[in-house]
Amino acid sequence: GSDDIIAGNVSKYTVLPAGYCGQPKKGHLVFDSCFESGNLGRVDHITEFEYDLFIRPDTCNPRFRVWFNFTVENVKESQ
Repeated sequence: GSDDIIAGNVSKYTVLPAGYCGQPKKGHLVFDSCFESGNLGRVDHITEFEYDLFIRPDTCNPRFRVWFNFTVENVKESQ
């Protein structure tokens, strides 16, 4: 569930629509936060234009999520 502990960063995670088979196409977003200060822990695909992003807690105070830092690649025009 959404209350699960998120332990690590997303690393070059390609989000594919449910039931899709084959190579990723333009518009299948690639999320990455595997770098210093990256803190994206999980990505859930909702629709082509909507994703739920789960940010890992701050290192010094796990009660807070003060910033977000990640990259997104493979975006198509108007997405």
